[in-house]
Amino acid sequence: MLVIIALALFWYGLVPVAGAFVSRQSWRFFRRRFDNLRLKPILNYPLYYSAQSGEYRFLGVLEAITDDQILWVRGNNLTVPVSLRNVHTYLMPIGEAGNDFFEPGKDTPVRIKWSAISTLTGEAKVFVGGPLVRRDDRWVFESTRENPLIVIFYDGGDRFLTVQAIRAGRQRNEYWNAVTPYSFILGAFCLIVMASSFLLRPAFRLTALTAFITVFTPIVSMIPPGLLFTMLYRKFWLSALRYRSYRDLARLPLKYFTMPLSSGVNKKKRIVPENDSEQVLCSCRLPNGERYGIWRRKVLPQAARDQGIPLLIPEHKKRKKEGWYLFGALPEPKEAGKQTADIPADVPAAPDDVCAVYGALPGNPEVLAARFALKAHILEALAVLSFCAGMALNIYFIRLIVMLFF
Repeated sequence: MLVIIALALFWYGLVPVAGAFVSRQSWRFFRRRFDNLRLKPILNYPLYYSAQSGEYRFLGVLEAITDDQILWVRGNNLTVPVSLRNVHTYLMPIGEAGNDFFEPGKDTPVRIKWSAISTLTGEAKVFVGGPLVRRDDRWVFESTRENPLIVIFYDGGDRFLTVQAIRAGRQRNEYWNAVTPYSFILGAFCLIVMASSFLLRPAFRLTALTAFITVFTPIVSMIPPGLLFTMLYRKFWLSALRYRSYRDLARLPLKYFTMPLSSGVNKKKRIVPENDSEQVLCSCRLPNGERYGIWRRKVLPQAARDQGIPLLIPEHKKRKKEGWYLFGALPEPKEAGKQTADIPADVPAAPDDVCAVYGALPGNPEVLAARFALKAHILEALAVLSFCAGMALNIYFIRLIVMLFF
């Protein structure tokens, strides 16, 4: 009997859970790598012919792919070769802004092989980020072991790329991962073999029956009365996934301020200080030279509403005594009293760098991120407890039925 329990726990529990951790780590790598690459210089025509080896990013459209695994991407009056050897290549749909757009785990990027790229239609948008090296008298994007290259094919607006990659770059159901089907098949095979070996021995028929029933352990949570706990588990887990997504979105604009701050904020303190003044809290320079910063307002300015500044976390309500934090391109100090790109001087503009975060948050981003992280941990714990309770309840009833009839 203990062997049956051990086999079920190993194949139906330990192996899929280990795969879930690997899957989570893989998507965490994707998000962190992309988050780092969006801070790199944007490769353009002048920079290409004066470039030094290093990491860059490039946005354009698919032009061609050759048999030697070279992808040609065109953009900014420049066509750049990209070596697809040992490259992390993803296909990511981008929807329109709205409540469904902020459903985490929806439209998760799909990792594809280079051979599948030829099936993409022409003019497919491409994001390339990683090392630029000199090969055969030309600059080529090429992956290395230390700094892997990331290539993302996407549709939709360029402005949504960063938010979508961070929001959707996570698996909706981590338990069901690449190894789960094979683990279920091997577990069922082992249990069936064990049951068959005991079936013809009358003294062990109960053991054989138990082994046969254990084969169906993966669906035990889907039958009453434990189904109610399974529904609670799904609700808690998806809510935790949403709050993890909100946590990452709240932290997204702060990435730029690991660079020196022109506002003189003490780095030993919070990146975003708490105060009641309405001013530019922090500012820095984007890779393209734009001035970028965080503005705090007690209320969301009407000018921001008129300009349609996106809310990074649209369904989260602002708490009392918490102001609005706006992120975007700032006018130069000498132009502080003027308008920039038809945006009022007291409202940040959309940066020319499409990977820079432009939007508003209903509170201090660091405080929001900590709050969302805590909620996610609590909901994950409740989800695990609900799932275990449902499984235990169903196993208890199945045991009663078996003992009653056998």
